[in-house]
Amino acid sequence: MNNALRSIDGHRSWRSDPNWIGYLEEVKVDLKAPCETLPYLSMDEEYTIIIDDSQVQLSSFSIWGMLRALESFSQMVVLADDGSMVRINSTILYDGPRFSHRGLLVDTSRHFIDTCTLVKILDGMAYNKLNVFHWHIVDDHSFPYESRTFPELSQQGAYHPSMVYSQADVAMVVEEARLRGIRVMSEFDTPGHTRSWGVSHPELLTECYDQYRGKLGPMDPTRESTYSFLSSLFREVIEVFPDRYVHLGGDEVGFECWASNPNILEYMKQNRLYSFEMLEEKFIQRVVDQIDVLNRSSLVWQEVYVNGVRLPNGTVVHVWTGNRQDLLNRITRDGLPALLSSCWYLDHLSTGGDWRKFYNCDPHDFIGTGQQKSLVLGGEACMWSEVVNGHNILPRIFPRVSATAEKLWSPASVNSADEAAPRLEEQTCRMNHRGIPAQPPNGPGFCV
Repeated sequence: MNNALRSIDGHRSWRSDPNWIGYLEEVKVDLKAPCETLPYLSMDEEYTIIIDDSQVQLSSFSIWGMLRALESFSQMVVLADDGSMVRINSTILYDGPRFSHRGLLVDTSRHFIDTCTLVKILDGMAYNKLNVFHWHIVDDHSFPYESRTFPELSQQGAYHPSMVYSQADVAMVVEEARLRGIRVMSEFDTPGHTRSWGVSHPELLTECYDQYRGKLGPMDPTRESTYSFLSSLFREVIEVFPDRYVHLGGDEVGFECWASNPNILEYMKQNRLYSFEMLEEKFIQRVVDQIDVLNRSSLVWQEVYVNGVRLPNGTVVHVWTGNRQDLLNRITRDGLPALLSSCWYLDHLSTGGDWRKFYNCDPHDFIGTGQQKSLVLGGEACMWSEVVNGHNILPRIFPRVSATAEKLWSPASVNSADEAAPRLEEQTCRMNHRGIPAQPPNGPGFCV
């Protein structure tokens, strides 16, 4: 107040503005329940903001809701047009998410993403109220996770000794996410997408014959040693990643190598398995049961469900391709929870403001009962890293993921892309000011 700018160059003083109420002197934070330690599925993220003549009151019954309240309050403070002050509108706001699972998948196998960039991604997620970091940490191409049980996996399977996530790195990412109210959900995809595992443990994978001789295929589901190895690894995983859910993958399993291997064929004959889908079902069933015994819950890609694997109650089916409306109807009709990603692949690029295709997708856009739709937990945008690395992943994610974030947070009635466009423009500038190199969303424009 003592340094109030004079009205110059035709700019009126804010104190002569008829909409000016007064100076905001205090922000009161009213957390109505004890702090919880770890974020979790269906955590309470609702909050209230009351801004009156001289103070702000932020209130919530959970620390997670309070984090969302603080984020909203920070975005409600804006710079005046003449740059002479910051201001905020008097208002009362009651807010909470439509879906409890609002995620972003980041693939760190096809290209290694350094931990500083991962924390920047977490920042951007918090600015957009996303609450699940789905860490697709390993795949065919590299195994950057440093296992304390099987250190040789990363020693031989990573691209380079410098491109490894140590136990301390993982713990840091989990903690940075926790402080932002973000869950970290790991994915160790099996039985396919495991070529990098075979560099140090070729016995895990299936030896190919005939025209595929000399190559290794998916994990060998006929060896008991495969399941013993996975059991030991997953016992470690649930200690390192404290979230209740473990993503087991299960997608894109090629059957060519299994079909060429005489030992596999003999095993199928002895066990009356009449298709490779049945063999895959037997494998996935064993792994899902291992997670169940560890008192954790599983997520699986849709192929596992489509191939008829018997899934324990509560196993989440992740939809990534095909007819999403039909799949969501079938999955939820069978009483299983579902997660949607098929319309939110951030590696699928279009010209111009391609965020609109993400905005026009809705997880409840399928024929089903209210009970069925309540089984849709939410969704995830997916940033597969074939053509992104630490240099370009942030502008590839942001602000395009903001469109997914709004669809997963806001009520179904908030559905106009034209009305969202100026909000996204403002959010992009805000992220730029906060150090996120978000790309322009709509075409020519500027930030001040």
